[in-house]
Amino acid sequence: MSVPLPIVNLDSDSNSSTSCGSFAQPDSNAGRRLPPWLRREVPKGNSNHFTDKLLSELKLETVCDNAKCPNRMECYSQKTATFMIMGNVCTRPCGFCAVSRGRPGALEADEPARVAEAAARLGLKHVVITSVTRDDLPDGGAEHFYQCVLAVRERTGATIEVLTPDFVQQKDALQRVVDAAPEVFNHNMETVPRLYRRVRGPKSDYKWTLEMLRRIKEMNPAIKTKSGLMLGLGETKDEVLDCLADLLAIQCDFLTLGQYLQPGPKYLPVVEYIRPEVFADLGAQAKAMGFKKVASGPFVRSSYHAREMAETFE
Repeated sequence: MSVPLPIVNLDSDSNSSTSCGSFAQPDSNAGRRLPPWLRREVPKGNSNHFTDKLLSELKLETVCDNAKCPNRMECYSQKTATFMIMGNVCTRPCGFCAVSRGRPGALEADEPARVAEAAARLGLKHVVITSVTRDDLPDGGAEHFYQCVLAVRERTGATIEVLTPDFVQQKDALQRVVDAAPEVFNHNMETVPRLYRRVRGPKSDYKWTLEMLRRIKEMNPAIKTKSGLMLGLGETKDEVLDCLADLLAIQCDFLTLGQYLQPGPKYLPVVEYIRPEVFADLGAQAKAMGFKKVASGPFVRSSYHAREMAETFE
């Protein structure tokens, strides 16, 4: 009988950078089997079907479906979803993401109204809007974000969180989204600098991620900034803590830490599965470092329980 290799507690003094460069020894079966804590029960009830039918009726995309989120059925059963605007085809070939990549179609002028209608019919009090990356557009889709935020706010009065791409080389794009004054502006760091190009692709830049979040605070200090990392790609404890320090240095308010799960065989493999108690330890350490709110656990994703994080901010 094979014995799973241990995943070391992050607070252990013995868990310094290891020769393999990760929290623990790599598990060669990591991409082929799931540990017990990553198995989920299917939610009961018809709310899941209600959400799915509504999104289909309004011809809307969600990151829940397109990115194969493990929380999809739970969120749909609670009549919530993360809207993914500007189509379902991305211009970036990120090694971790299941969203299709290629040549996107034209923007749909009525999409902001359809997103607002869905948010209203779902009764959402906090609406999360994300998108594919649109390097083909002069503004990266910033104006479309702006219109979606305004439409949802006017229709529902809900608080709004945007989870945007990096708008690399689109000079005024960031300002346009900030002009919409979302309550929360999220842009994910995703991984540590050493793995950045491999995980996020050649166009992404760690320093720009930090600069982007810094500029948001400079443009509108009232906006809460948020970022997150996937763990299990081969990062070390010290590398993660250095990233958290970098985020705090630019006054990032909220942090999410979750387990990377391989969407399919052509994507980056999982180097290790992090135990729940390790996530708990790292979350506690992040709070002690100074983050206002932290969500840390195997199933945590950028917009998972986003309303609770935004509402409890003091």
